[in-house]
Amino acid sequence: MDTDIIPVSGVDDLDKHLDDLLADPTLSPTPKLFDDVELQLTDANIPPLLPRLLPKITEILKQYQQDPTIICSLAIKLLGPVNFTQALALASEEALIQALRSPAPSANILAMTVLEKAARSPGDAAILAMMNQLVTNFLAQWLSAPQVEVGEKGSRVLGDLLDVDCDTRPPDGVSVNGMEIAVRKAPGQGLMWRRIFHDHDIYDLVLSLCSTHGPLNTQQRSLAQGRLLRVLPRLAALNFRAVTWTDFSDLNQRYGNFSGNGGLLHFAVLHMIDKEDMLMHLNLIDSLEALLSIQRITPFSSYKIDTLKGLVKEATAQDNAIKAALLSLPERTVPEEAEDLGRFIQEILNPQ
Repeated sequence: MDTDIIPVSGVDDLDKHLDDLLADPTLSPTPKLFDDVELQLTDANIPPLLPRLLPKITEILKQYQQDPTIICSLAIKLLGPVNFTQALALASEEALIQALRSPAPSANILAMTVLEKAARSPGDAAILAMMNQLVTNFLAQWLSAPQVEVGEKGSRVLGDLLDVDCDTRPPDGVSVNGMEIAVRKAPGQGLMWRRIFHDHDIYDLVLSLCSTHGPLNTQQRSLAQGRLLRVLPRLAALNFRAVTWTDFSDLNQRYGNFSGNGGLLHFAVLHMIDKEDMLMHLNLIDSLEALLSIQRITPFSSYKIDTLKGLVKEATAQDNAIKAALLSLPERTVPEEAEDLGRFIQEILNPQ
């Protein structure tokens, strides 16, 4: 035992309080008991507390009827030094799904914090990819949660998971204006990509939540569409083929009213939003600007250039605002990249 570890005071009182909350889900938590313990926690003193506190917290969250923010905050702190497989031993797949389905944003973020741990290694991402229902509920809550913080957390987690799992990553990484888009690391196994882009039910879910033919109301659908538009440029940098081609032409017809094998990028850019909605139109322009800025520095391929030309040609055919924004983009980027970006955009806009 490490004699340098200072004991955490207040644990006994908190432990008893957790028992009370388990016995009576209508009971309000005592914030001071949680705060006093959480403020003392370090990576060194957390391990012996995990088996004592976390199973009770998990059970409380399954049945809790009050605002669980203070409880979830402690749980996130306790899980800090724990890896993904260790976290699964402490919080089951079923418990994580229940937290994702909770109306409380703090519970959603707690569950997403656990999933985020799978982005630390390709092996852990592969394990998560095998948990079909967990991935499904994560994507559903990412797109349908009304809270901005849940959407932002979900976007980061999804991007990081697909980054570490990518089996076609650029060998030297990708960065734009000093911001890292794809990290230089060993290739992943591609199982998360296959789960999301090659599982008919999950692909159906993503398109339905972003489509006017889906279950969300107008306000929430706009949030879902914005989240998808913001994450696509990063995903396109990792695996351009995956986001520009799909085998599910039936879903394109059902949710986008278009035929062919155009991928998620085609759906989002050409067939998803109401262009009369000014905010969504601006989101679309931002997404296209980010897409071209990043694709300029990803590895060359004829497929990439031809696909981008076709996509942009169709997007600008009836939309002069998009074309004007793309042509002026070099003026709004950093000076050292402006000239190269301008040439690339001219190449993409050139129909020849």
